[in-house]
Amino acid sequence: MNSVFAWRSMLFVPVTNERFIQSALRRPADALQLDLEDSIALEHKEEARHRVAEVAKRCRDNNYDVIVRVNRPWRMLVRDIEASVCESVQALTLPKVPNAEFVQAVAEIVDEVETEKGMPVGSTRFIVMIEDVEGLHNMHRIAAAHPRICGMIVGAEDLAVSMQMAVDADSLYVPNVMAVAACRRAGIAPIGFVGSVADFADEQEFKKVVERAARLGFEGAFCIHPAQVALANSAFSPTESAVERAKALINKFEEEKALGRAACTFEGRMVDAPVVKQALRLIEKGRVFGL
Repeated sequence: MNSVFAWRSMLFVPVTNERFIQSALRRPADALQLDLEDSIALEHKEEARHRVAEVAKRCRDNNYDVIVRVNRPWRMLVRDIEASVCESVQALTLPKVPNAEFVQAVAEIVDEVETEKGMPVGSTRFIVMIEDVEGLHNMHRIAAAHPRICGMIVGAEDLAVSMQMAVDADSLYVPNVMAVAACRRAGIAPIGFVGSVADFADEQEFKKVVERAARLGFEGAFCIHPAQVALANSAFSPTESAVERAKALINKFEEEKALGRAACTFEGRMVDAPVVKQALRLIEKGRVFGL
């Protein structure tokens, strides 16, 4: 992925809950994720579909990017797509993705819906969720399954059920690092952190978790509580001092390069081409996020 992933925080909003919608519209989230899946009871699914386009437009009118998490069973999924794909929605989150062929089939349906609604084909992106052992086995192929995919995330709770393992930093570390590698290979954004999105009560602990995620290479996180938004934004964007340091490092490298040297020393550490690439990436992130 060459460009900076713009969604550091993606706040879940149950699309049928007006109080939560109003609260979300006051938060500094990069994207609001309207949920049609786990937070919506089965008897309210149809109501949620009827509301999603209107709520998405309200969010866009308030300058938020909008993601919609749809349901997994095919009959529900098709109805969700037909209700959700519109100009106000930038992406769909696809839960419980088992393989690349599933993504390709969903993309074909979205092609048809975009065409019917007069939208440019390809304008709706996908975030794919790895939530069972089949998806974990096929992770690399899923990440590269279709150009619509912009990011991938490991769903901790469902994966733990499928793997019959605990939901903790030990059990989730390997699947998440595998996800980062698969995403980088496919040129999409790794989303998430090593832990469960359900652990929201301890803000200081969440701060540590998302900061660790940024060090591991993740670009953003799902948030289920408004208090998590600012912590995610901070973790996944560089500090002003880090940006200034990166600029100074590049200036030093360019000075030495002009003298015919391929490496130099900066603040007691060696600087060569890979270090410069990291610094340039950090500066670009700072530019995108207003530093």
